[in-house]
Amino acid sequence: MAEEAKQEEKKENAKRILSTIFKVILGLAFLALGAWLVYKGWVYLWYVIKGTVGLFFILAGIITLAIAKE
Repeated sequence: MAEEAKQEEKKENAKRILSTIFKVILGLAFLALGAWLVYKGWVYLWYVIKGTVGLFFILAGIITLAIAKE
């Protein structure tokens, strides 16, 4: 009975290790893909950043006015 519990524990540990390795590899792949897309599409990313700055200031102004109202 104790041997069966040890074998089950080993199987669970092996599954956890494989799961962790898979997640790390997947995370690294996403990081590499993201970095490559930022590098290739820097101009378009810059347009998005410039386009959202105005909206950010409008939102900051609304929040500031809401705080000042209280």
